[in-house]
Amino acid sequence: MLRGLQPPEGHHMPDAAPLFERIDRPRRLPDEVATSIIDAIENRQLKTGDRLPTEAELSKRFGVARTVVREAISLLRYDGIVDSRRGVGAFIADPAHKSTFRISPACFEKRKRIVQLLQLRTGVQAGASALAAETRSDDQMQEIRRIFAEVEAADNLGPDVALELRVDNELLLYRRIAEASGNEYYIEVTMMIETNIQNNLRSAFLKNAAASEFGPAVIAEHRAVVQALENREAEAARLATRARFEKAANGLAQREDFL
Repeated sequence: MLRGLQPPEGHHMPDAAPLFERIDRPRRLPDEVATSIIDAIENRQLKTGDRLPTEAELSKRFGVARTVVREAISLLRYDGIVDSRRGVGAFIADPAHKSTFRISPACFEKRKRIVQLLQLRTGVQAGASALAAETRSDDQMQEIRRIFAEVEAADNLGPDVALELRVDNELLLYRRIAEASGNEYYIEVTMMIETNIQNNLRSAFLKNAAASEFGPAVIAEHRAVVQALENREAEAARLATRARFEKAANGLAQREDFL
């Protein structure tokens, strides 16, 4: 039985979070359905060889017409993400056999939202870093150094081994810097940005990190921020932080291979 789906009548299974949810946003629905299925694959709710529910089941679960589901499956089949077998159904394909590449409108929307959040972070984090350089305590600085060491260690392991650890520690690093500023508004906005990333854009954010946020050059940019805080150099902290997030935002906006 496909994980997260309701069993046939007459059978019982413990309550669990649904695999898919209804789509209510006024966007192109086939792309939304396809993106939801891709997210389930990336979150390992669906694995290679798993059979997708029937068109009728997916139509009911998403709250869309069967024609929408049919087009979404066609998009996934075109991308090599699913393999349709006549009279049997659609199955999750082996990613090693994927031979085509298509960026859907929904994927572009995710990239746009991440870029916007990075642009917002640029000003907020730069201001927080400058203030933190002047106000941080020795204990706060020790914690910032510790987290940066965790970022470095995860980066050295590479995205195949420590992607989530690397991303989560980087988010934590700049949250701690915001807290060291002592300004509750910097803290509040930083938490809002982080929550938005974690709850709504995590999969896309992780993909982008794996593709472009690992390596000594990026680590050097983070190190410059930490060093400026260590030296209590407010302007250096502001500039280093601004440079880090401007580069991240601009790099993502210019990429053509995102998602």
